[in-house]
Amino acid sequence: MQEDLSFFEKVYEVVKLVPFGKVTTYGAIAEYLGTKGSARMVGWAMNASHHHPENIPAHRVVNRKGLLTGKHHFGSPHIMQQLLESEGVTVENDQINDFERVFWHPDSAAKPDIVESVKIY
Repeated sequence: MQEDLSFFEKVYEVVKLVPFGKVTTYGAIAEYLGTKGSARMVGWAMNASHHHPENIPAHRVVNRKGLLTGKHHFGSPHIMQQLLESEGVTVENDQINDFERVFWHPDSAAKPDIVESVKIY
């Protein structure tokens, strides 16, 4: 991966690796990128992803408790849940059921080139 990618672009590269029917967290992505504690920046990247030319599966990124905290950035507060349910993820009261079963950690992707020279500006 190119060293000159922005933090947001590196987040998008990780999010594109999240498998169909799985979810990850803002914090897991931040930790994977070597910027533990910057989960909020990952959230900002997810919010901005709707303007990205590629399809970024932002619906697969939730908070550390499995809550759909980003649902209001999808045009309708129900779209995020509908997208997850179309992938077989069950959601009840904005909470992913069986969160541990559907959680995917970026470490399992074995893509260390994404983490090269992450800079937050």
